Amino acid sequence: MKHISDLRHIAEKESDVEEKLDSLIALLTSDDFDSETVKQFQQRFNDAIEKKEFNPKQIDAFKAIGQKGDVTREELLDEFSVLFESNKIDSNISKKYIRGERIIKFILIMVGIVMITLGFAMIIMPAPPYFEMFTIFYFNQDDGVTLMDLISLIIILTGIYILMRSIYRKAVTPN
Repeated sequence: MKHISDLRHIAEKESDVEEKLDSLIALLTSDDFDSETVKQFQQRFNDAIEKKEFNPKQIDAFKAIGQKGDVTREELLDEFSVLFESNKIDSNISKKYIRGERIIKFILIMVGIVMITLGFAMIIMPAPPYFEMFTIFYFNQDDGVTLMDLISLIIILTGIYILMRSIYRKAVTPN
């Protein structure tokens, strides 16, 4: 029942827009406007269409469909049809969304690799004695595991976590 009312609401909005667009066309064709004024109207109209084109919240509506527990395929299809009617999403918008997701994934991978490299560099490179803070466990009289080594291991593990999280990122479905 909700789907039918949504479709009726969408159809009413479209008919209102069509009526107003027809009256605008009639007004523009009946009066004499110079070309500069018509270009300004056209630019304003194009700007309004471009602003309406993409809203990130539109994609969130599609994400929410799959998270609704026990839903039949017919109900999912009905919801998709309502969403596609109300949200004008084309391949350009989906390409922008996918490109943004890939950029985020690439940046997270790079941050993870940099953190892992930094952690290993902190362990391998010698540090000045005042920077070696405290020795936690001695191997012999001159060498051991220092607090700086443990901090480096934490940085490495954080980098590994970020790297794995960015590579194997899945959509979280709340229950």
